[in-house]
Amino acid sequence: MSAPDAGTAGRHRVTGSAARLDLPGCQAGPGNPAIMAVVNRSTDSFYVSSASTAAAVAAARAAWEAGATIVDIGGVRAGRGPAVSASQEIDLVAPIVAAVGAELPELVISVDTWRAEVGAAVIDAGALIINDTWAGYDPELTRVAAAGGCALVCSHTGGLDPRTDAHRNRYGLASPDFARALDTGLAALVERARAAGMPDERIIVDPTPDFGKNTYQSLQVMRELPRLSAGAHAVLLAISRKDFVGESVGVDTPAQRLPATLAATALAIEAGVGLIRTHDVAATRQVIDMVLAITGDRPPRRALRGLV
Repeated sequence: MSAPDAGTAGRHRVTGSAARLDLPGCQAGPGNPAIMAVVNRSTDSFYVSSASTAAAVAAARAAWEAGATIVDIGGVRAGRGPAVSASQEIDLVAPIVAAVGAELPELVISVDTWRAEVGAAVIDAGALIINDTWAGYDPELTRVAAAGGCALVCSHTGGLDPRTDAHRNRYGLASPDFARALDTGLAALVERARAAGMPDERIIVDPTPDFGKNTYQSLQVMRELPRLSAGAHAVLLAISRKDFVGESVGVDTPAQRLPATLAATALAIEAGVGLIRTHDVAATRQVIDMVLAITGDRPPRRALRGLV
């Protein structure tokens, strides 16, 4: 028996989009999202940190087995915290990149950093994505990523400096003003990456809810996702247990925010987001599978009921 016709598959999403990431071992875009799992090496993150190389490799393996295609390794918490020098950051992340690459060669490795010297070290260790979460604060990082043949995440953080408590913003509450600032900021980062020699299929854009945005503006980012996903570059969404999620549903701690995170993730997948950064791989995998089964972009994992 043949599968039913999908009919209205992807009806809310612009089809034929060029917004694709193309890396060895990872092709992602609208209708084919990839999961980016988080492996923390920072000691002050809200989420569990991997205290040793063995623990980090085990976390990466668990993420791979749960359905992640990419693991994002970070050595420095995004917000305020103890000072971490570039050499300390390299010591925290570069050995993990090498160890994960040796143990799990199928897993694409990303590193969350804003520093060019850290980027160079982790590319030498085997990273294929540089997740520049601070909007090109160190412009040399873009050139390092391009020269290393990596993909680059261009993040919109509203001009804030690294290690800032990032809820303050420079935008008015009128939505046209904010949308223009978002577009202008991302476009400038993309053009910098292109000028450095980065091909479009290795440029990722991240509208970055919570960073330099209040909750109303972060929610507007979510409403802008169909438009952003119809552009030339794959969209990364990193909303896992974030503050705007908690404020939207009235819960205080990250531990309480998973159901709301998954609801927002489902809408993002339907809108065409190509990469989802998450602390909860197995739950996110189910959300992706369900959304894509409904839209007709992917068949059910198993469909025996009423057929046998």
